[in-house]
Amino acid sequence: MLDLKFIRSHTESIREMLRNRRYDLDLSAFENIDRKRREILPVVEELRHRRNKVSEEIALMKKKGADASSLIADMKKVSQEIKERETLLVEVDEELNPFLMVLPNVPLPSVPVGADAGDNPVIRTWGETGKMGFDPLAHWEIGEKLGILDFGRASRMAGARFALYSGAGARLERALINFMLDIHTREHGYREILPPFMVNSASLTGTGQLPKFAQDLFKVEGWDLYLIPTAEVPVTNIHREEILSEEMLPILYVAYTPCFRSEAGSYGKDTRGLIRQHQFNKVELVKFCHPKESDEELEKLTRNAEEILRRLALPYRVVSLCTGDLGFASAKTYDLEVWLPGQQLYREISSCSNFTDFQARRSSIRFKKKGGSGTELVHTLNGSGLAVGRTLVAILENYQQKDGSVVIPEALRSYMGGMESITPGDAG
Repeated sequence: MLDLKFIRSHTESIREMLRNRRYDLDLSAFENIDRKRREILPVVEELRHRRNKVSEEIALMKKKGADASSLIADMKKVSQEIKERETLLVEVDEELNPFLMVLPNVPLPSVPVGADAGDNPVIRTWGETGKMGFDPLAHWEIGEKLGILDFGRASRMAGARFALYSGAGARLERALINFMLDIHTREHGYREILPPFMVNSASLTGTGQLPKFAQDLFKVEGWDLYLIPTAEVPVTNIHREEILSEEMLPILYVAYTPCFRSEAGSYGKDTRGLIRQHQFNKVELVKFCHPKESDEELEKLTRNAEEILRRLALPYRVVSLCTGDLGFASAKTYDLEVWLPGQQLYREISSCSNFTDFQARRSSIRFKKKGGSGTELVHTLNGSGLAVGRTLVAILENYQQKDGSVVIPEALRSYMGGMESITPGDAG
């Protein structure tokens, strides 16, 4: 959520930001509501000041034994007027808050201006994407041939966009989760968290999923609970409505969770395989930091996520999302896109974002400055480190062999009990 004073004093800049984001929102509606608020608020403040001043006079008159009945009668009228105008103020705020909740974050100056993903500049690439010497298969074909992925049975259990992992497939998924957690905790300094997999609406509002993206969530009927779309939500809410000490910053958390998304609006896209599922596993990185350090912390977070891909020797590139492709709450995002030879394209495997104080304002997460000189909103950041299912996809496609087997990356072999490859004969 943006600061009201900032919006009011930078209206034209906000309009330009919305145009750059390709975001359809009528700012004139805000201006009309805010105008009403600014008309009411000074009157209320003046009446309150008058009531306080006259109340002191009444107290002095009573102390001296003077008759204060006329002033008391006047103050009853003033109090009633204050009550009526405060009611109007609440009504105006109730009109204003929904608008503030759907106004996106302001991109940082370093974010490139562009219309969509086609305008995202490539920052760097890593690894080779050359020919494999045979026609590579897509991961769903590899998984089904090996007997480690079963989409048909999953569909009978739950419907479309679910997968059943078995044998070496299930083991590989588990190995990836443990591998990622070990790297991030032992080498990158993150504290491991195992949060609830359901959260309330206040938590989702704090991180920006509600109210705008309600259709993308799975709600528990009859409860104020939702299945989490990402560990970003519960982990960011660890410090909701808290005041941290400046010495604590930065705080680094990592969490494995299953994630649940309705994928509303994506029907017809990626209907085969593991790319766009209703349920998937992810290891998430979350940071709380000093505002002066969030640019640097985003670079570090992105490098932490990249390190997983490098250890697994998976070719990838880093792109900077342009204004038209930037997420609602993000001020800047780098996407890591892994190469998938079976599909001959790069696919997103991690989004690393700096939200500046956008989530912190919605969630009321502040820090106390050294020396006791007031409080300030923290900056929050997060990124996938990595999306586990998509990492498995990348391994199947990049490590597939001509004979139909899949080589296990060296970094994962200790997590796989020494297994060096998956073949149809030993996939179970």
